[in-house]
Amino acid sequence: MTFVDAPTLTLSTQNGGAAVPVLPEKNLHITPQASSPGPWQARLTLGFANDQGTTRLIERSHFGPLRVQKPLYPEHPAVCHAIIIHPPGGVVGGDQLTIDANIGNAAHALITTPGAAKWYKSNGKLSQQHVRLSVAENATLEWLPQETIFFNHAAVKLDHQVTLATDAQYIGGEILCFGRTASGESFDAGKISQCTSIRRGGKLLWFEQGALSGGTVPMHSPLGLAGYTVCATLIAVGKVLPATVINNLRETSNALVDGHAKIGTTQIKSVLVMRFLGHSSELARQWMTQAWQQIRPELLGRAAVIPRIWNT
Repeated sequence: MTFVDAPTLTLSTQNGGAAVPVLPEKNLHITPQASSPGPWQARLTLGFANDQGTTRLIERSHFGPLRVQKPLYPEHPAVCHAIIIHPPGGVVGGDQLTIDANIGNAAHALITTPGAAKWYKSNGKLSQQHVRLSVAENATLEWLPQETIFFNHAAVKLDHQVTLATDAQYIGGEILCFGRTASGESFDAGKISQCTSIRRGGKLLWFEQGALSGGTVPMHSPLGLAGYTVCATLIAVGKVLPATVINNLRETSNALVDGHAKIGTTQIKSVLVMRFLGHSSELARQWMTQAWQQIRPELLGRAAVIPRIWNT
């Protein structure tokens, strides 16, 4: 069944009880995957626009099991929170997920997920995720999904591309967990490849790619994971932050991990990069949340309001 151009008008409740009307969505597609044993092909396209100071979700089209429910406004009408949902709860061999998000002029969106993403055993087939994020002039995107867990024998390719206008701002984070260590499982077979690029004003600011195979030397090499099972990265793009803020990030991070993880903070002109290597996804999440709470007011001029879904 497919629904095309079926606009609706709903209301979202704000802090203080004010209601914000949501403009009719365009190109809303709901196309269930045919029932078959084959892999899932899922696509999600989101569009956000500034409407007189309120960021609205104006496009929400999807194919297959990948979607966003209603827009949320837990902090201010100018900031739209969206939660990407993958109903199957995990990705199996051969599945392909594609996510496109477009943030219009002067809009501000925060995109997250309701829980950990799980990439299961490949069964000989490659699973893929392609993320394309476009942020227009004077707009802001915060891409903060919860952790990603790679099961043993997973074969995964991740591609993440961010395109920013000259004065756009971006905060993006990821937490990668190799194996279900809490269940006694290690990642000793399988392969994870990843490519991340960030462009601003047409110039390449950040490019990183690599691949890790379970049970190989790079999993334990100082140039790889150094024997750790959890790695996390937080990247912020915008203005250059003062040295006092960078020093404070380092001090509070060191105090939080207390020697239980390796961490680093580097600012390269308008790009701030923070790294985490450890064995605890919970500690990685605490570290990233704390860093985000410090960076957001400095970079975006807004206090960090933690999405309620992170606490459920």
